[in-house]
Amino acid sequence: MSEFNVHLHHWTDKILAVLKEEAGQIRPRQHVFSLASRAIPPRIGNKLRATFLRLRGIEVGTGTILYDTPELSGGEARGFSNLTIGCNCTIEMGCKFELGDKITIGDSVTLGYQVLIITSTHELGPREHRAGQLVRNPVKIDEGAWIGSRCVILPGVTIGAGAIVEPCSVVNREIAPHTRVRGIPARRVDA
Repeated sequence: MSEFNVHLHHWTDKILAVLKEEAGQIRPRQHVFSLASRAIPPRIGNKLRATFLRLRGIEVGTGTILYDTPELSGGEARGFSNLTIGCNCTIEMGCKFELGDKITIGDSVTLGYQVLIITSTHELGPREHRAGQLVRNPVKIDEGAWIGSRCVILPGVTIGAGAIVEPCSVVNREIAPHTRVRGIPARRVDA
């Protein structure tokens, strides 16, 4: 075998190994249901959209209204079973859920436009590489809570029943039931 053929064979093997590794992460069923769900125009087809989420392995309670398909990431390996949405919830357009750990949304919760829920972060690493070890913590939003538009919910947070998080707030700690918060970071306000 010529030296050229040896190098070609070597590089072909490497490329095939990378393709096999990358292709192994593709979940055709997930992609089909995601595409079908995203083909439904916003604000219509709420029951159909919920059905497509259920087919992806997500628990969605009856009566829940999804005005758009939430963007899901981080749950591909588990079939997105890390997301549970209760009954009679309202989820507005543009919401994003990072499913490195469990996200539990209780009954009758309302999420405004473009709410972002994150369950993963990194420990602080050495100065040579600040993003250290991956850390995952679940997020729980209890029944009746109202999360305003463009809020960010960080890993490990529990938002109590009936709590109100005003728009554009960043929640980095537990919110007591029936408490109203706002700001960056979100703090209690009297109302």
